[in-house]
Amino acid sequence: MAENKEQAQANEEVKAEEAEVVEEAEQEVITDEKTVNADELAALQKEKDDLYDRILRLQAEYDNFKRRSQKEKEAERKYKAQDLVNDLLPVLDNFERALQVEQTEATSNLIEGISMVYRQLQDALTNNGVEVIDTEGKEFDPNLHHAVMQVEDENHESNHIVEELQKGYMLKDRVIRPSMVKVNK
Repeated sequence: MAENKEQAQANEEVKAEEAEVVEEAEQEVITDEKTVNADELAALQKEKDDLYDRILRLQAEYDNFKRRSQKEKEAERKYKAQDLVNDLLPVLDNFERALQVEQTEATSNLIEGISMVYRQLQDALTNNGVEVIDTEGKEFDPNLHHAVMQVEDENHESNHIVEELQKGYMLKDRVIRPSMVKVNK
């Protein structure tokens, strides 16, 4: 009987050890699964962060494209008359030359008609944002004026415009044609 007790006790110890080994194995499996899940989770988190960053960049690019397109459309609308104005400036110059002809009784009606058409053309250009660049007595500005001659005149200040040789024009805030001028040294 004592042997049975010892054997029963030994069996119980073996069963307890087996239970412990099984429990440790299960804990290792759970830990491995947690490690695998943590690794997978980290990989998925990194992928999510990369995709989120990419989406943010694409959104920023799209917003920049929209802003750029809108600015281009506004500039196109603002300066839509530029090509037409460039074509009409030589016509305006010719009208001015025609109006400089000496007026006689024979030409007075013709000059009056040319003057009316010239004013209409000027009004149409003014209504579309075209302005004459002011030059007489002003300081020379290379952004607005094109110096074709330099003179020494004691009646004018240095670097000031002495004479306008050809009118310059601006469309809104853009120079279409700079004024050709004589500048005092």
